[in-house]
Amino acid sequence: MNLVKAVGVQEEREIHYILILALIQFAHMVDFVVLMPLGPTLMESLQISPVQFGSLVSSYNFTAAFFGLCFGAFADGFDRKVLMLFALSGFIVGTFCCALAPNFELLLASRMFTGAFGGMMNGLIFAVISDLIPFERRGKAMGIVMSSFSVASVIGVPIGLAISDASNWHFTFVFIGVFSLLIFAAAQLVFPNITGHMDRPKVAFFKRVKGLFKNKLYLTSFAFIFMVSGSMFLLIPFLSPFAVKNMGMGPDKLKYMYLVGGLFTVVTARIVGVTTDRVGAFRLFSLIVFVSFIPVILYTHSGETTFLIYLIYGTFFMTMVSGRMIPCMTLISEVPSSEDRGFFMSVLHSIRACGSATMTFLAGFIIHEGTQGELMGFDRAGYLSIVMGLATVVMATIIAYKLKKSKAVVF
Repeated sequence: MNLVKAVGVQEEREIHYILILALIQFAHMVDFVVLMPLGPTLMESLQISPVQFGSLVSSYNFTAAFFGLCFGAFADGFDRKVLMLFALSGFIVGTFCCALAPNFELLLASRMFTGAFGGMMNGLIFAVISDLIPFERRGKAMGIVMSSFSVASVIGVPIGLAISDASNWHFTFVFIGVFSLLIFAAAQLVFPNITGHMDRPKVAFFKRVKGLFKNKLYLTSFAFIFMVSGSMFLLIPFLSPFAVKNMGMGPDKLKYMYLVGGLFTVVTARIVGVTTDRVGAFRLFSLIVFVSFIPVILYTHSGETTFLIYLIYGTFFMTMVSGRMIPCMTLISEVPSSEDRGFFMSVLHSIRACGSATMTFLAGFIIHEGTQGELMGFDRAGYLSIVMGLATVVMATIIAYKLKKSKAVVF
C-alpha cells in the first residue's frame, strides 16, 4: 500500500515537472515566433528595411545555435536546476530589454542576448526530462513539451498580436517577460537539485565533436537538417509583411491566420505522426515536400486577395511546410548510435537553428521594397525554397538508403 502511494506521489511530481518545462518551452517559443507576425508593425514603427527585419529574426537563431553548442562544453559539470534558472533569468532580462528597446540597434542587441539564453534552455529542458522522468514515461513527456510550438502558435502568438493591436509591440514582450517571471518562481519552488549526472565519466567536448564530424552519415544528416530548416525560414519570417504589403491584409487580421493555421497544424501533426509510423519516414517526408510546393507557389505569387483566401493560403502553407519536420526528425532519429544520441541531437539542434538564421538573413537580401512599399522578390525566395526542398529529398534518399542497409527499418 505504501509502495503504491509512493509511486502515485512520484508520478504527481513528474506531472508538475513536465508542466513547468512545457511552460518554459512555451514562453521561449512565443518569444521567438511572435517576432515574425510583428514584422509589418516593426518595419513601420522602427522604419527598417527587409534586410534589417531579417537580421532581427536571424540574430536570435544565430546566437541560440552558437551558445547552445558552447553550453554543451560545460553543462554536465553543474546542477541542472541552477543552470536552468540561470538560463531562464537571462531569457527574462533579454525579453524585458526587447520591451524597452527604442530603436532597431537596441532591439537587435536584445534579440541576440535573449537568443543566447534561449539556446541554453533548449538543450537543458530535454536533459532535465531525461534526468527526472523514467524511460517508460519519457516519450509522453517529450511529446507534451514538444507540443509547445503548436500551442504557442494557437494561443501565444494571437495573444501577443492582440496585445500589440490594443497598445503597441513593446507590451507584447512585457507580457512574455511577466509570464516568464511567474514560471521562474514555480520552477524555483518545484524542481529539486539535479546533480546525479555530475558523477558520470566525462568525455572531452572537442573530442566528442570530432567524433561526430568524422562520421559521413552524421555529416549528411547535419546538412539535411540545415537545408530543411533553411528552406522553411527563407519564407516564414516574411509571411506577415507580405500579407500586409502585397495581399492587402490589415495588421489586425494576422492573428487570425496564426490561430486558424495553428489549430490545423495541431490536428495535422497528429495525422502526420501516425502516418509516419505506418508508411515510413522517408516516403512521407518526400511526399510532403512535393505537396508543400503548392502552397509555396500560391502564397509567394499572390497579389491582393480576400481575407478567406489569405486564411486558406496561410493555413495550407503552415500545415504542409511545418509538416515536413515530423518525418524529417523521425528519419534522423535513427541515425546516431545510442551512445552518441544525446550529444548528436544537441549539435543537430544548433545546426537547425543556424540553418534557419542563415536563410532568414539571406532572404532579407533577396526581398526588397518596391516604389509603392510592396515587397519584391518574394517569388524568387519561393523558387529558391523549392530548389532547396528538392535537395532535401536527395539527402533523405541517401540517409534512408544507408539506414536500410544497416537497420532495415526506414522503407
